[in-house]
Amino acid sequence: MTIRRRDFLALAGAAALTGGLPRLARSAEGAANYDLERFGNARILHMTDTHAQLLPLYFREPSVNLGIGAMAGKPPHLVGRAFLDRFGIKPDSADAYAFTFLDFEKAAVRFGKLGGFAHLKTLIDRLRSDVGPGRSLLLDGGDLWQGSGLSNTMQGADMVEAANLLGIEAMTGHWEFTYGEKALRSNLDRFKGEFLAQNVFLTEEAAFNDAKAFDPASGRVFKPATIKEIGGSRVAVIGQAFPYVPIAHPKRFTPDWKFGIRDAELQKLVDSLRNTDKVDAVVLLSHNGMDVDLKLASRVTGIDVILGGHTHDAVPQPIPVSNAGGTTLVTNAGSSGKFLGVLDLDIAKGKVADVRYRLLPVFSELLKPDPAMQSLIAKMREPHAAAYAAKVATSDRLLYRRGNFGGTVDQLICDALLAEFDAEIALSPGFRWGNSVLPGQPVTMEDVLSETAIAYPETYALSMTGGQIKDILEDVCDNLFNADPYYQQGGDMVRVGGLAYSCAPTESVGRRISDLKLGNGKPLEASKSYKVAGWASVNEQQGVPVWDVFAKHLRSGKTSTQRGTGVTLKGVEGNPGIAEQG
Repeated sequence: MTIRRRDFLALAGAAALTGGLPRLARSAEGAANYDLERFGNARILHMTDTHAQLLPLYFREPSVNLGIGAMAGKPPHLVGRAFLDRFGIKPDSADAYAFTFLDFEKAAVRFGKLGGFAHLKTLIDRLRSDVGPGRSLLLDGGDLWQGSGLSNTMQGADMVEAANLLGIEAMTGHWEFTYGEKALRSNLDRFKGEFLAQNVFLTEEAAFNDAKAFDPASGRVFKPATIKEIGGSRVAVIGQAFPYVPIAHPKRFTPDWKFGIRDAELQKLVDSLRNTDKVDAVVLLSHNGMDVDLKLASRVTGIDVILGGHTHDAVPQPIPVSNAGGTTLVTNAGSSGKFLGVLDLDIAKGKVADVRYRLLPVFSELLKPDPAMQSLIAKMREPHAAAYAAKVATSDRLLYRRGNFGGTVDQLICDALLAEFDAEIALSPGFRWGNSVLPGQPVTMEDVLSETAIAYPETYALSMTGGQIKDILEDVCDNLFNADPYYQQGGDMVRVGGLAYSCAPTESVGRRISDLKLGNGKPLEASKSYKVAGWASVNEQQGVPVWDVFAKHLRSGKTSTQRGTGVTLKGVEGNPGIAEQG
């Protein structure tokens, strides 16, 4: 990349966000803040991790997002005031509400919901029209098809229709793979854009049996990259699917495919695009997670910008990473439809001369919903609307999930599992998707499904020793806090019910978890067996779906969370990735 690091740092600190973050006013005039100054000759719009949320929503950003080792105190591992200070965002503003958890309940009432595909459609059309025909491209970074009851029922087909109307031209994937190959390919047959994944290959057995692949010679299952003519320049977009699909999810969904980061294959692809196809710019559409992308950017040369996803980090400015070939800019565009990344490139022959980037919060009250998208959404939802609208409970607290160690939603799910199975301990996965519900608002079945809708929702109860439970906690903790990003799979810490423990994230594997105690205060014994309830196992289970268990518990009204449970953190004092509630 030709832009010099010091030039970009000056740019990012001054002009990159000028006019980019709208200052919300509760009036139609506020929408004028989405007018961006024209720059360059190519505009790339980027959305990611919407998790099938077609309607505007509340989503609380984390108060705990710890960076360990070299990543301590660096984006994306900043929360609260530290985040505002780093990116120059005014406290008590609409942007502070969009990007942080600070004063979330009050700010949510003040500034309203974000996202929604009808509002995104209006904003996207406007930003594309501003630069004129043939000068823009709309990309999706994956986790588009999963996260709602509707999408789970339709196996992502609803989101394909919405994506087509939105005008997405290329995407990569993660949760999309959990519907299995048949549903995935059926959806892709109807998708008008391209599905890109350079890092998905046939297994040796599948290749021997002539399984379907984009390139049988190499074993690549999907098209790895596409070249688009934008503003008279040739822009290559490479897809990077989530590298750990068969590990993080049941392998039965993708038995013929193997994944991985595959940076060596990526380097060969970039070199070919540069040297053989003579592209002017290279963009990586990634679902690696931001820490992984930052390391990859230091190892692979020739990529101008990484448009990242998976870890749900909303980072307002790109992070420049130096490598042997120059500098690569790394971004991550948040989740749930809350944000739209706008990458404006000034492209010369064979190089990117300059860059402007903004991550725009999508304030639904400032954007008139697109009628065609509204109509499509209503049509798809109509058969299920009454069931989704059914009130399950009234929230007596802020319900949220996102955070390294827990959220109120997961506490309630654990309580539901403990009650349903009369278990001593409950485990709930550290998923980062799921809408927030404000205190006093009704909790509907749609809200329940936004927290639980997956292709393997079965609950279970089994016997585990205290030693096995500790090993599980240590394993997940290492996935979250391993000093080498290539050993991180994203997601947050497994949530626990009926159990308390201490965690030292900066320690080495096997030494992070200690002081395990049951809810009654008794120590967890390594050799003793306990009844453990959970859901979302990578092994097949036969229990009822977790959404039924969760809804039943909420309807009971017995929603006080277990006492004597929780996590005590050690060795992270002063880390700007942790903040007091606010």
